Amino acid sequence: MASKPSIPKGTRDFSPAEVSKRNYIISIMRTHFEKFGYQPIETPSFENSETLMGKYGEEGDRLIFKILNSGDYLDKVPAEQLQTINYKQLTGKISEKALRYDLTVPFARYVVQHQSEIEFPFKRYQIQPVWRADRPQKGRFREFFQCDADVVGSKSLWQEVELVQLYDSVFAELGLKGVTIKINNRKILAGIAAVIGALDKLIDFTVALDKLDKIGEDGVKKEMIEKGISETALEKVQLLFNFTGTIQEKLSKLSTLLSSSEEGKKGIEELQFICDNVTKLGLKQSVLDLDVTLARGLNYYTGAIFEVSAPKEVAMGSIGGGGRYDDLTGIFGLKDMSGVGISFGLDRIYLVLEELNLFPETVTTSTQVMFLNLGESQTFEAMQTITTLRNKNIKCEMYPDAAKIDKQFKHAERRGIPFVVKEIKDSKFTFKDIQTGEQVEVDLDGLLEKLEFRN
Repeated sequence: MASKPSIPKGTRDFSPAEVSKRNYIISIMRTHFEKFGYQPIETPSFENSETLMGKYGEEGDRLIFKILNSGDYLDKVPAEQLQTINYKQLTGKISEKALRYDLTVPFARYVVQHQSEIEFPFKRYQIQPVWRADRPQKGRFREFFQCDADVVGSKSLWQEVELVQLYDSVFAELGLKGVTIKINNRKILAGIAAVIGALDKLIDFTVALDKLDKIGEDGVKKEMIEKGISETALEKVQLLFNFTGTIQEKLSKLSTLLSSSEEGKKGIEELQFICDNVTKLGLKQSVLDLDVTLARGLNYYTGAIFEVSAPKEVAMGSIGGGGRYDDLTGIFGLKDMSGVGISFGLDRIYLVLEELNLFPETVTTSTQVMFLNLGESQTFEAMQTITTLRNKNIKCEMYPDAAKIDKQFKHAERRGIPFVVKEIKDSKFTFKDIQTGEQVEVDLDGLLEKLEFRN
């Protein structure tokens, strides 16, 4: 007996209703991306390993899915290496490609590869799946979509201001209230590390600090000490572990802490510009907040860092994030090409909308009206009418078989189809509302009027 088929952990099948809801979110994002001047691109699902490896830090590299070379992939491995357990050396021999971890690094590769064809500044959006060899849990999958918007070729901080507005614009149309857009600056983190004498451990410092909401103050301090940051150094930044107040109050505290760091003061200046202008321009319903512990643990951010938190009533991690990466294209040979971008977490946004019951009822409605199949005497006329309706952008279909009427009605009910045409006689249509049971007889114009009114 054949075993029941299954799918890998951390992946999912999507039902028609789920796909409709996902498409609803994507269509809103796409509309706002284009409204803000971003253009669509797509890149391959897998890249050369050298394109991805070393771009996300040690933790990120471990989560990249490697693809075995085709054919006899062990042929290139010397026999003596097969006897050892040095997986890093072995991986390079048997795997030359990897599934993309995010959309930002492939985008940087795209910019460098196509630089002669691109008009800079270049604003692009990209909506495609990515893969991470992570431990599956609620809201965290091994295969998931990212929805990114980036601009390269401009150092203007107005781009950061605009990206905050873009976040707010999308979440407002989705009906998501209480979203917090958190912001920090990598220069501030570097300044803090310099002030405490731990600049050589900047990555260790930021990776640990980024975990404050997960492992708490004691956990962060323990990890920092294990990485060689002294207790004396940590005493100098004790205020970071209970950093409260308005944005302006927080910036004032940082100014005092970083008075001896030119890089730190530059980060404060950049944050001041972004926050001031976002405040003046106003947000529809999101909240902007300065979170000095926000580090996002990725090597390529150099300026502003963003992370978006779901409304407090939903137990969910971040639903978006991003930042400025002045040096990212430099790793592919294109120097002095500044970039900044954000990402929307489609899967988590879906779960938040579902939990808060924010999807419109009409999202999952596919077919608006189904014509019953009463046999050859009416099927051609039914299909003629259906063709007319489809030309009017009305979603409709005919039950394919001349089955029992009760069976056809139940099919429409199970599909969530709201209306049926029971009969066609003398160019009149018996039109029934399945939910209310209301039934009327109308001509073609009357049928169009009822369906277009609800379209």
